[in-house]
Amino acid sequence: MLITSKSNPLIKKVASLSDKKFRKQIGLYVVEGLKTVNECILAGCQIENIICTEAAASGFNGAVIVSESVFKSISSEVTPQGVMAIVRIPQNKIIKPENRCLLLDRLQDPGNLGTVIRTANAAGYEDIYLINCTDPYSPKAVRASMSGIFFVNLYQGSKEEILTALNGVPLICADMDGEDIFSFKAPKRFCLCVGNEGAGISKEIKDTSDYKVKIPMRETCESLNAAVSAGIAMYTLNRNIER
Repeated sequence: MLITSKSNPLIKKVASLSDKKFRKQIGLYVVEGLKTVNECILAGCQIENIICTEAAASGFNGAVIVSESVFKSISSEVTPQGVMAIVRIPQNKIIKPENRCLLLDRLQDPGNLGTVIRTANAAGYEDIYLINCTDPYSPKAVRASMSGIFFVNLYQGSKEEILTALNGVPLICADMDGEDIFSFKAPKRFCLCVGNEGAGISKEIKDTSDYKVKIPMRETCESLNAAVSAGIAMYTLNRNIER
């Protein structure tokens, strides 16, 4: 059956997922694009529906088929590829990490958050703790993660809950008053803390940290983009782990 009406109950539900409130309420998010949907399937994510246009339906058995106009009405892409998956948001209980991990403190730009998740997946930081960050399941953050969101564990909670879970794990804060990260020797197990784009890391987390590190910069540069800083720090710390 071809869905041609934007008033269809499923289409209305998918359209509501552009809003954080409804994503949280329904417990679903949208993954869009042929490559990303296929990677979502391969990752074993819990998929509720796959929605396709007739032109893109080949290879997706059991997909819901919609008209081009209906698909465009629920797509967040400028040039939709005609395929999306409606995916269950994992409900991860906040637990202690088994390996090196990330703590993200109040990141507000979804593009930055998605890029950090993408880089964390590439660099082997599987556990990511989020305190008052923008929604990692927003379309922009999911898109920026380039499928990384399927392969990491995201833990969202209060500062108290997350710091309790990280008790005993050395915290390394990215801070302009820290020591040069390129000569710093990282412990085998640690949590890298990355702060808000403008305000940096909160005082409570900074005061709790075991180490502070900085990326040296020329005097003509005041700061780096949060996602760029996180990427440099993740790979540098990996290289400088004490053997």
